[in-house]
Amino acid sequence: MQECPRAQKSAAERAGDQEIGRGPAARRPLSPCPAMPADLSGTWNLLSSDNFDGYMLALGIDFATRKIAKLLKPQKVIEQNGNSFTIHTYSSLRNYLVTFTVGEEFEEENKGLDNRKCKSLVTWDSDRLTCVQKGEKKNRGWTHWIEGDKLHLEMFCEGQVCKQTFQRA
Repeated sequence: MQECPRAQKSAAERAGDQEIGRGPAARRPLSPCPAMPADLSGTWNLLSSDNFDGYMLALGIDFATRKIAKLLKPQKVIEQNGNSFTIHTYSSLRNYLVTFTVGEEFEEENKGLDNRKCKSLVTWDSDRLTCVQKGEKKNRGWTHWIEGDKLHLEMFCEGQVCKQTFQRA
């Protein structure tokens, strides 16, 4: 099985390389890898979250909202049809919806998060779904992948990395 060459670095490292113009990702455009992608479809409940406050601080989210958000246990509903995705994130504070096709850059408005607009590109890195977001904040994006019966989400922004783990509902 051939591994995607970008899989050697974390998504945060690749986004940083692109941002400052170094590394293999900076020399060629990102594209979907031919590796067999995972099926992320399902309903997922948050089990754990590490460094969520640091990530939100990097996004510029105010103190009161950060304190409330840390108490939430969001649920993700992922609908996957080939390389087309709809990801709903539900919580008692805010809901968020993003729809995209892997390999196609799109304009993303992060309403309910930090309310910033960015250009997002989602690609497959082997069996990991990775998004690089270009905009006001540097080195920003996320990666989803499955290990066993858990969905993992790594969100990164300006050097802060939040790791979340979800269990299938």
